[in-house]
Amino acid sequence: MSFLRSDASWKEARKESDDARMGLLNHMAELRVRLLRAFIGIAIGTVVGWFLFKPIMSVVTAPLTKLNNAQLTITTIGGGFDLQLRVAFWAGIIVSSPWWIWQIASFIAPALKKRERNYVVGFGVAGTLLFLLGAASGVWMAPRAVTILQSFVPDGAASMFTADLYLTFYMRLVIACGISMAFPVLLVILNFAGVLSARAMLKGWRWATVAAFTFAAIANPLPQPWPMIIQAGLILIVYFGACGIAALHDRKKKKRSLSEDDSAEKTETKAIEEPEESPPQSVESRDSEGEKLLE
Repeated sequence: MSFLRSDASWKEARKESDDARMGLLNHMAELRVRLLRAFIGIAIGTVVGWFLFKPIMSVVTAPLTKLNNAQLTITTIGGGFDLQLRVAFWAGIIVSSPWWIWQIASFIAPALKKRERNYVVGFGVAGTLLFLLGAASGVWMAPRAVTILQSFVPDGAASMFTADLYLTFYMRLVIACGISMAFPVLLVILNFAGVLSARAMLKGWRWATVAAFTFAAIANPLPQPWPMIIQAGLILIVYFGACGIAALHDRKKKKRSLSEDDSAEKTETKAIEEPEESPPQSVESRDSEGEKLLE
């Protein structure tokens, strides 16, 4: 019997492991589908960016046209094609940002409760707006960075910018600013999924401050401290806003759990105070009990 019992428990454990493995495989399959859809959206955005090459390059190279001693150079035969393809790709990431941000939010949505899934649209909209806001701040910052950095070039010297390196510098600054502004939305999503609490987010505010200023110092090419301080301040404002939203959600969740516990206790107390009434006896049972008493 003990052998049969151990064999049954082994089968149950194997069934649980198979279910967990199938759950992991389902999540991986869902992740693959979401990534494929995101890449398809970026590819479509890249096609759009290909046809917007000239207006985008006019914005990107605007700081260089204001400088008399600066020139953009292409060092290879296929450099022009490579430059247009790079511009189209970076533009595709920005143009398709609502789509791939929505794919990220939709992948995390199954981990939320049914009531909390209604916030997925809000997560997508907020993440898109913050990403575009950060990208716009990067576009605003890039020409000023070029102007200030070029001011260190001595008189009589000419600056020759390689097209691919200049474009990489410009677009990395724009994308980095966009991601830094949208990152707190991911923290809110993790809070709604029950992975990260508001107390843990607030407890790590010192590390968040260090990370914000470190990121701003790396992403910001300006030698002056004020742009770095402003960028880090914007990141921290969005971060503490995410902490506030997470704290409100945790408070609401705690009240809901307390109310559910109170209702469960009231139900148990009512069941104890009101014992089950015995069913009425039939006439035949009453007659049989009377005959037994007479005997």
